[in-house]
Amino acid sequence: MTAVLFDFSGTLFRIEPTDAWLRGALAGTGTTLTGPELAATARALEEAGALPGGAPPARIPEELTGTWAVRDESARLHRAAYTGLSRQVRLPDPKLHDVLYDRHMTPGAWTPYPDAAEVLGALRERGIGVGVVSNIGWDLRPVFRAHGLDRYVDAYVLSYEHGIQKPDPRLFATACAALGAEPGRTLMVGDDRRADGGAAALGCAVHFVDHLPVTERAAGLRPVLDLVR
Repeated sequence: MTAVLFDFSGTLFRIEPTDAWLRGALAGTGTTLTGPELAATARALEEAGALPGGAPPARIPEELTGTWAVRDESARLHRAAYTGLSRQVRLPDPKLHDVLYDRHMTPGAWTPYPDAAEVLGALRERGIGVGVVSNIGWDLRPVFRAHGLDRYVDAYVLSYEHGIQKPDPRLFATACAALGAEPGRTLMVGDDRRADGGAAALGCAVHFVDHLPVTERAAGLRPVLDLVR
């Protein structure tokens, strides 16, 4: 292997829990909820799937079905899809729906998996190109910079910047081209068998990790180092 492509959410980084996400948004606006109110609202937001990178929606409202299917193709669609889901939940201030969405884009809302820096650093030492291929509606580069991982990444290929979302092989082809790598000598690492598995259609090898909380997946990325030998 001469290159490794990584997914972002659930692979290299994990979003904060829904209750922490809600507390952060409330604190940023000076809004308060009682303990029981906060817990109930966080549960409702999680069921709605309103936190990008968090639990998937229990159901997609009919009016959002079309937007949801292509949500990662533009920043506008991504915001519309997730704020649309959060609006299924009554919040004390309607402005909080956008505040919540904005919060999930901040570096503080994300935590790298414990072995992310170790694995990315080892790949860099071996001269293996590293790309990040993500279905996303915003620029995740500041998250990598804030956590000190940007120095290990040679290329970012983000769906909203190309108007193409995984599993479309074109997104993986764009990443391989950016790294100057042949698909047959490239490994795609992700947590979504459908989306990330699309790299196989291009000829890439694919390896899946479990989308678990950071505290429950201390060494999920380390097998990558054996796969590229």
